[in-house]
Amino acid sequence: MTSRKGDIVKILSGDDKGKTGKVTRAFPAEGKILVEGINVMKKHERSRQQGGKGQTVDRAMPIFVSKAVKADGSATTKAAPSAPAKKSAKATLRNNPLP
Repeated sequence: MTSRKGDIVKILSGDDKGKTGKVTRAFPAEGKILVEGINVMKKHERSRQQGGKGQTVDRAMPIFVSKAVKADGSATTKAAPSAPAKKSAKATLRNNPLP
């Protein structure tokens, strides 16, 4: 897994695309992570007392690690284009043999 607890990640796809959040828990066996404020679902809970009222609670649900990338950009940055690589003497001789 590329994300660990405490990492700041950016969501790549889904309803929360583009949002960032902190990883609060990781599930390596399932390949999922739990991110603060991302993939929030409403969970209906029944009352704990007889005759009491139930309630609706917002809970963050795990998402697949492949849907998130570290927000600092370390995983997605590409090297800047550089000067063309120099050919070695062997490669030059192989392509252009001496007369």
